[in-house]
Amino acid sequence: MDRFDFSPLFRSTIGFDRLMRAIDAASRLDNATLAYPPYNIEKTGEETYRLTMAVAGFAPDEIEVTVHENSLLVSGKAKKDEDETRYLHRGIARRAFERRFSLADHIKVVGASLSNGMLHVDLVHEVPEAAKPRKIEIVSGNPQTIEQKEAA
Repeated sequence: MDRFDFSPLFRSTIGFDRLMRAIDAASRLDNATLAYPPYNIEKTGEETYRLTMAVAGFAPDEIEVTVHENSLLVSGKAKKDEDETRYLHRGIARRAFERRFSLADHIKVVGASLSNGMLHVDLVHEVPEAAKPRKIEIVSGNPQTIEQKEAA
């Protein structure tokens, strides 16, 4: 059995359908596509993270980091070698790649750097004030009615 049935969870959860789709999609991915380039995800602080990818041989202008909604896309495409170098052995892979990462709500990419063949993408979890828990005061007596005005 290679698939899980999440339908019982849908009966008691609200708004987690995107998470269930992500888990389902992750279970169907081919392991061969996940091998290149290798990467680490580390927690560098209470609310900060760092994605590190080994991109040896790539220049900064050959790598693109894009964030769209809750998805981080890191892609690379090596430029054609201008010289006519004949390799006896070519062990440094410079093949094109595209790696997607799903980001949780309120995760923001704050920067990217390339050093010694390692691409570092720094992320931070910033919860806006409107999304933070707040205490609601309970008043006694008659409930206040809020009137709704028509839009002009």
